[in-house]
Amino acid sequence: MKPLLLLLPLFVSITLTSTFGLSATREELIQNYKKVLEPFQKKSPIMGQGNPAVTHHPMTSEQCLEKAKTVGVTFENPQFEKICGAPFMAPLYNPAKQKPEEAKTCIDQFEYPDIPCEYPVVWTQANEAVEICSAMGKRICDAHEWEGACAGDLEAPDYDFDKFQNLPPEAALKARRAVHNAVANKHPIYGYGKERKKGNCAMNSTKANDCNGGDWKHCGSNTYPAGSFPDCKSALEVFDIHGNAAEHMNIPTKPEEMASANPLKPLGYTEMKGSWFIFDKYQAHPDHCRWRAPYWHGTKITASHSHANYHLGFRCCKDI
Repeated sequence: MKPLLLLLPLFVSITLTSTFGLSATREELIQNYKKVLEPFQKKSPIMGQGNPAVTHHPMTSEQCLEKAKTVGVTFENPQFEKICGAPFMAPLYNPAKQKPEEAKTCIDQFEYPDIPCEYPVVWTQANEAVEICSAMGKRICDAHEWEGACAGDLEAPDYDFDKFQNLPPEAALKARRAVHNAVANKHPIYGYGKERKKGNCAMNSTKANDCNGGDWKHCGSNTYPAGSFPDCKSALEVFDIHGNAAEHMNIPTKPEEMASANPLKPLGYTEMKGSWFIFDKYQAHPDHCRWRAPYWHGTKITASHSHANYHLGFRCCKDI
């Protein structure tokens, strides 16, 4: 079946194929993800694109589409769609040793819902992100997969499972993270290059004056539409890896907790990846690709009380 050519508002042409292998328009993809979210939002009504009473997006979807048209970006990649079997996913591989067709895994090119010029879904707990990815026919990503997508080079997992085995899981994670970051911090790399830049990604929005750190009533999710900054992409064609919304990922404490090895269960612990929409004004923590965050709000990733926040979303991976 030939894919449909959708003429979007403002005359941006994008060819879309649904995750179910059927031709789909942009509107149908939007309707599909909203339908997937419905049962989750009944349990967690705050899940969505921010509290509308206090959220002030600095750019509209229409402006994002117009910007894409102006710079000649369509976001479509027929080669990737063929490899991944889904739209707007990028194969993960090592370009020095592999071709895209040799990838075993793909990652969403945009933060969920993984649709260009849609706002990221935030206020989603880590366990909910796991379940939503599964409902989309995908899975949550492991930390090293996200790092590879950002750095433009998927490296072998480096979780040092054989080290610090005498410590409780949370303490072992902290110790292994310190070892990992000691190496990664020596040669930081960003999705767009070797030097950190301002103005390159969705990081120049604002935080509400009375936002106290994570309150639904006062903290607006002032995100940009996904893909608003076409140059904010990695060598593997993954967008918004810096800025916009930070992202839930899985970090394992033993091999069987790797989502890439066992996407069903058990999984590991929560890992926050990326930065968010104010980092041009205030860099709250390091932002390079292979940096691993402290155990902030840490839990098992499938815990029913796992963390949600106004600037925290997720993206999914898919085994192929």
